[in-house]
Amino acid sequence: MGARGRIRNRDTAITALTRIVVSLLGLLAACVSVGALAQDNRIDIVRHDAPLLAHFGKFDIGVRTLVLVDPHRADVLNTTDDGETAFYERSLTVEVWYPALLAADQRPGTEYVTTTRNLSVTATLHGRAVRDAAVSTGAGSMPLVILSHGYPGNRYLMSHLGENLASKGYVVVSIDHRDSTYEDQKAFASTLYNRPLDQLFVLDQMAILSANANSFLGGMVDTDHTGIVGYSMGGYGLVINLGGGHSDELAANDVAPPNGLAYRHAASNPDFRKRLDSRIKAGFAVAPWGMARGVWNRVDLKGIEVPTFYLSGSDDETAGYENGTRAIFENATQSDRYLLTYIHAGHNAGAPIPLPVELQNSEDPTGSSHYTDPVWDNVRMNNIMDHFATAFFDYYLKGNAASLKFLELRPNSEEGVSSAEESQNANAHAVWRGFSEGTARGLTLEHLGSSQ
Repeated sequence: MGARGRIRNRDTAITALTRIVVSLLGLLAACVSVGALAQDNRIDIVRHDAPLLAHFGKFDIGVRTLVLVDPHRADVLNTTDDGETAFYERSLTVEVWYPALLAADQRPGTEYVTTTRNLSVTATLHGRAVRDAAVSTGAGSMPLVILSHGYPGNRYLMSHLGENLASKGYVVVSIDHRDSTYEDQKAFASTLYNRPLDQLFVLDQMAILSANANSFLGGMVDTDHTGIVGYSMGGYGLVINLGGGHSDELAANDVAPPNGLAYRHAASNPDFRKRLDSRIKAGFAVAPWGMARGVWNRVDLKGIEVPTFYLSGSDDETAGYENGTRAIFENATQSDRYLLTYIHAGHNAGAPIPLPVELQNSEDPTGSSHYTDPVWDNVRMNNIMDHFATAFFDYYLKGNAASLKFLELRPNSEEGVSSAEESQNANAHAVWRGFSEGTARGLTLEHLGSSQ
């Protein structure tokens, strides 16, 4: 009887303990669920091991969606070789992020509802910006940064950088390139012709907005100090706008725009260099597409004189690395330039937001690889890209000399210390400036000056 009683008491104790454990596990699961939910599709995550300049700046962030219309653009898709060039109104939807002055009832945070690479899946992204907030006059006249996505893509693909730079005193405009988004992807010829022109058109439109005292950006945008971030086909357009006119071989290719339109961006066109825009003071080219496909001759790249930061994965099979991004970097000898390499990363290095949870949880995984890398974590790549974009644009657009120390690094992040000053300190860590020890592994950063 006593034994049975002890067994019952033991069972009762075990049952009570089990209930406690189950309750604790349930509470933990709920906490994890809430934590996971808080992280779902956030474009503003800064990891604990992120480099210094990946952290957000002092400004709150506003955001507005605009539609800009070019009333007279050559219509590539409706022009043939044996007829006159057709023209049309080309509309571009853009997202504009800027330093904001929040009202008393406004709190940071907004949602961006967007299609994904899988057209059957819509995602809701979460960020820090406030829709239609007032511009902060405390930021003064701000440099302009234009974001130009790949083929296909959309204006939210690099939204992590849009919000991040806006918090640091930039106006950032991200373009939905018509005929090149997930929803309306059309013949490649349209992108080859329109990508450089879209970037310049948006630059012109932002200058008009800034010159208009009645605009929400009236007097606030310093378009004379403009930077462009181009990813993949956005990088193709950027290289052209920096002065790298493409080859005649591309203009004669079957995929080229018809009726001689391709020659507008050719290095052999005597008017090409006359159209270069001196307001573009810095370029940030992420896996720029084209070099590995013969878009540029090496000599054509000598036409680039604008400081440029190149970013690439060493295993990029889309744009190429040795024969792609690195070849552009090495041959743009008339420009001050950097090359950041994510070792073993592919074409998605740095630029794309992380895989949206709606697509991750979908029964149809089509398009998932558009947002992921087999080796690198996307948030880490985003943080590193945001860090170097901040340093580069702060130096070349704002003239902040202190930012140069984040670019003057030993090429291999795992070799030696980060500056000549530290090299004399026997206790110095082998780190890059802005990175905690060990967090820059897998990266290299090379620098070549003009005439090198």
